[in-house]
Order: sequence, then C-alpha cells, then structure tokens
Amino acid sequence: MTDYSTSMRTDRCGDLRVDDVGRDVTLCGWVDRRREHGEHLAFVDLRDRSGVVQLVVDGAQDLRSEYVLQVSGTVRERPADTANDSLATGAVEIDTAEVTVLSVAEPPPFPLDDRTDVDEVLRLRHRYVDLRRPRLQRNLEVRARVTSAVRGAMEEQGFVEVETPMLIASTPEGARDFVVPSRKEPGSFYALPQSPQIFKQLCMVGGVDRYYQIARCLRDEDLRADRQFEFMQLDAEASFVSQDDVLSFISHAVSAAAEAVTGEGLGEIPRMSWQEAQERFGSDKPDIRFGMELVELTEAFTDTEFRAFQASCVKGIRVPGGADVSRNRLDDLTEQCKRWGAKGLVWMRVTDDGLDSPVAKFLTDDEKAALAMTLEAEVGDLLLLVADERRTVRHVLGLLRLELGRPPVTEGGLHFLWVVDFPLFEGLDEAGNPIPAHHPFTMPHEEDLETLERGDLLDVRSQAYDLVLNGWELGSGSVRIHRGDVQERIFSILGIGSEEAHAKFGFLLDAFRYGAPPHAGFAFGMDRLTAILAGEENIREVIAYPKTQSGADPLTSAPTPIDDRHLDELGLRVLPPVE
Repeated sequence: MTDYSTSMRTDRCGDLRVDDVGRDVTLCGWVDRRREHGEHLAFVDLRDRSGVVQLVVDGAQDLRSEYVLQVSGTVRERPADTANDSLATGAVEIDTAEVTVLSVAEPPPFPLDDRTDVDEVLRLRHRYVDLRRPRLQRNLEVRARVTSAVRGAMEEQGFVEVETPMLIASTPEGARDFVVPSRKEPGSFYALPQSPQIFKQLCMVGGVDRYYQIARCLRDEDLRADRQFEFMQLDAEASFVSQDDVLSFISHAVSAAAEAVTGEGLGEIPRMSWQEAQERFGSDKPDIRFGMELVELTEAFTDTEFRAFQASCVKGIRVPGGADVSRNRLDDLTEQCKRWGAKGLVWMRVTDDGLDSPVAKFLTDDEKAALAMTLEAEVGDLLLLVADERRTVRHVLGLLRLELGRPPVTEGGLHFLWVVDFPLFEGLDEAGNPIPAHHPFTMPHEEDLETLERGDLLDVRSQAYDLVLNGWELGSGSVRIHRGDVQERIFSILGIGSEEAHAKFGFLLDAFRYGAPPHAGFAFGMDRLTAILAGEENIREVIAYPKTQSGADPLTSAPTPIDDRHLDELGLRVLPPVE
C-alpha cells in the first residue's frame, strides 16, 4: 500500500477506516462542507484527492468553503445512527485537537459537487477549481492507470520507449499542420507533429526493432466530442512482423488498460473486413453493440417497375417496434437522409394487414413478400429503405442506423473490433488523383500489386487495420512500405513527383536505400480509450486542460495575438481579417 505520509500529514482523508480508530492523525485538505451543531461545535467535511472525512471541530465559525487546512486529532467511530454508508469513511470521524488554516479562499465560482451542471466555459476558465471535483479527480486517476498499464504492456513485449521530435518539417498528412515560425531562418517554418509516423519508421531502419511512445500529436482540424487540437496516442512500430503480430501486440495493451480500470481483461478481439463493415453497418467504425444491420435487397427488386427502386443498390434496415413512429418524425428522417446525400427514404410499417406505406401500391405481392422475408419483419416493426449508388446507400443507412439505435458510447460494455483490409485508396480528388485511405506509407496487399499496376486503383486493398470501440475509432495502423521502388510508385500515383517526393520525404526514401526491414505499426488515442473506460462521452472530461469546442482555452485566453516586436524578430506580418 502506498505511503502518503509527509512532513505535513500522516494520512489522506479518504483512506481512514474503522481499523484506524484510536489513532492520532494529521490531515491536510480543503473544506468541502461545514454544518453548524450548537453554538460552537461544527461538523466539517475535509476533502483531498482520496475522498472526504468528517471532522468534529470546536470553534469553526471562521472556516469557509475551500479553505485549506491542516488538522490533527484522533480517529473515533461514529455513533451508529450518524454513520454515512455512502462514504468510504462514513463509519469514522476525527475529533480534532488542532486546526491550522494554511490558506483562505474566496467562494468558488460554482459548486464542486458532481450533482450540479455547470457551463463548460466557466468550468474551463477556472479549471484549477474544476479539477477538485470528484469526477475529474477520478478521471485523471483512470487516465494515469490506463497510461501505466499500456506502458507496462508494451515493455512486457520488448518495446523500447523512444522520444521523437516536436519540431519537424511539414508533411502532407490528413489534417492541417500547426506551424512554428523560425527566428533563425525568417520565412521558414517548423511543423508540430501530427504523428511520429516517419520517425518511427526511421527507428526501424535504425535497428530499434520494437519502438513505442506515449506521443503528443497536434492537428489543426475541427473539434468535436472525440477530437482535440492536441492529443496523446500510443504509438508503436515493430520490425520483422506481420499484421497479425501487430494486432496481437495492441490487443494485449488495450486489454491491460481495460483490466487496470475494470478489473477484467479482454478476450480475443473479433475481426471484420472493411467491406463487410460497410455492407452490414455502413461504416468503417461500426458500433456492434446493437442490431439494425443493413440488409441487401437489390436482388428482390431486380425486375421492379417501381422507379425509385430501379437503382444499382437497394438496402434496408429494420427498426424493431418502430411502427408507432409519427409521420412527422418519418418526414424529418426523410429530409435528413436527403441532406446526407440520398434521393429520398422509403418507409413501411409492418401491420397485421401487411405493409403500410405510401409506396406499397407500387410493389408487387412477390416484392413485398421478399422484402418482409429478407428483413425478417415482424408486426410492429418499421422498415426503412434507400436506393441509390452503393456507396451512397451504405453511407446514408449507416448514419440512419446510428440516429435511431445507437446507445450512449459508455453503455453496453466494451465492444472492441478490428477492421481490416481497407482499400488502399478511398476515392479520387477533383484532379483525378487517388486519395489514400490511411497514409502514403501503407503497403498494398501483395496479391493486389498487379491490380495496382493495371490502374484499377479503387480495387486495391491495403494491409491497413483500425481498432474500433463502441463505434469510436480508437486508432489505425498498417504494414508499411519498406521498399523504395514501391514507395516511389505510390507517390507517383498520388501525383507526388520525384522532385516533390524527395523534397518532402527524401530523408525517408534515402533511408530505405540503406536496408529497411519489413515493418508495421499502429497508434491509438489514449484520450478516447480513457474516456470510454471512465464512462465519459467527451474526451475533454479526461484531459486536465482541454480546449473548448471552438478551440479556445478560457483559462489562459489562448490563442492570443503576439506583440509587434516578436513579429519583427520572426519576419512576420499579420494581415487584417478577411471580411
């Protein structure tokens, strides 16, 4: 058991139990609450990181909320009728002989109990006060346990922690870089790393063999519940390994993290191909905690005369017991599907008399029977269908499925899933260049190299894989390209010429000339994993000092302008805002 005694205290508030009765103790902490008991006597709840304990104080009139105290007294058992079963220390109290006020405090800007909802900007402006709340204290402890467990799991497997630089050259990754102007070379900039991707590959060339890092990464992209400008990720890379090896390494790490928080590890994490995930769930990060899967209906309408279903793909979902959804709600869902890119939405209520729908009269009896059988429809269900190009159908129904059925991200246990066999390219940009599904260092499937050379780019599979938890993408990884000729070929396909490739990635391509081992890696978000394990919907609740949804920091008022003298040193001028 950890010894928390110091020169100022013998124990922590929340650690005292009945076994401590009769002991003389010295505690330090904040006044949580004070309750008067007679003219001079008061009960004071003293709080520190471990919890609260009740003090019996004579002459406590000058003790106010959030005063910082040092108290000395004797642990005694509470009378049975005053014990508080909701507190870990509820069976004892401290009969104090001495109280020293270490620091006085103004009234806090908001209540510190977890029962009161407080405006987030106000909380973040006074984050040093907010962090005293039991919820935040618990979340930071969960985060520490997760980080420690992950670090231990990686070291058990022979990984070496290596720190990579924070000031690097800008590279074309998925998001915008945060850039840092160089004072020494005016007009030139460093970039803050979106990931340590290139450096960890260079570690493999350097013979490190198994690298990991709890890495800070920065991306200038729009914020949301599971995304911040700066975030922490478990970053790993290993030499002479296959995809299966990497999945095993990372599965062990997340299992250790889950066990550190919940007391239970994970079994084998299931796998699903990207293609199957899209067909069944309309997503590459499927939430497998609930049903309502996408069902293929194209064949049932091969010869249909109903024009809306004369499409290359028809799919549907069944909403169990959804037949009582109002017509206004159905109209809203139809408009939402149009905003997502569909031409419309067909709905059908399953009744004792068959299918109730405005389009039922346009369908043959055989089509209606096939539809009901394929969707396994039961009386009281709601059927929702979309017909369009396959990609659009999957996308729209996938979003509709989440809209109607997804539970809160922290409910239903931990449902991890490996999604494998991603396409190498996810589509074409306006210039006709393919868009990499992950990053340009991902190795194609060996058996698809001929397909790559034929130019059937959207049919090429990559050796890439994602880890998904309860519908959140935790992270991504891949087997890397270790051959210079293959890497240059991918750059060429992406429209990155030899000169540009060497300007941006020359140090990597040069390194490949000196003997690069086959290698593969992965990275997952520590913030996202911690949030779910802590039972939070938003990663801001497991980060000590996060930004708001707009990217502002109310605590320090960042971002802020810098003075002209500093701009002059950097050789910069700030343009007026665009109207």
